[in-house]
Parts: sequence; C-alpha cells; structure tokens
Amino acid sequence: MECQVKFSDLKLKEAFENLKESDERLYKEIDRALGEISNNGFYGRQVKKKLIPKELIIKYNINNLWIYNLRKDWRLLYSIVNEEIKVIALLLDWMNHKDYERLFKF
Repeated sequence: MECQVKFSDLKLKEAFENLKESDERLYKEIDRALGEISNNGFYGRQVKKKLIPKELIIKYNINNLWIYNLRKDWRLLYSIVNEEIKVIALLLDWMNHKDYERLFKF
C-alpha cells in the first residue's frame, strides 16, 4: 500500500538533510528506507502495542509503531497515521542500537 512519508517535525527533517554532509552513508540508507516505506507503509516490522515505549506514545500521540532496520546498529522508527483517506508514514526518529535498546529497555 503506497503512502506518503512525513517527518514528525521540522527539526527532524533538517537533521536528515544535514546528514548529507555529516554522514552520507546513513543519509543514503534513510533515504532508501523512506522510498521503500512510501511504496509500502507496512514495510518495517510492527511493534506490539504493549511494547511501544510510553514516552513515544506521549511525545507523538501514536497508537502504533513500526521499526525499519538500517545498517546493523541503527533503527528508523515510524508510525502509520490516517489523514482523510491517505495513509501517512510519520517518521519519528532514527537511532543507534544502544539508544534503541535503552528506549525499549532491552
């Protein structure tokens, strides 16, 4: 199912654009992921509702969470939201594996 990909806020979008110069490899991986997600919003793996970190639920007002694995030590987090009749993948964040484990309390 095709969907539109949006960033959760302008600061995250700017951070992504700044990766072009600071970490081109990560920029390309995230860009590729965004393309795959726009072709299929359900491309990543869905997190069980009871395992969604409460801080993400509060911060982004979400009720679902998807994880897209980037290179071995990075993860991209997004949520599927409905806007009228469109499906939107709302990009929440990307993080290294250490921060990912801390967020999910592994």
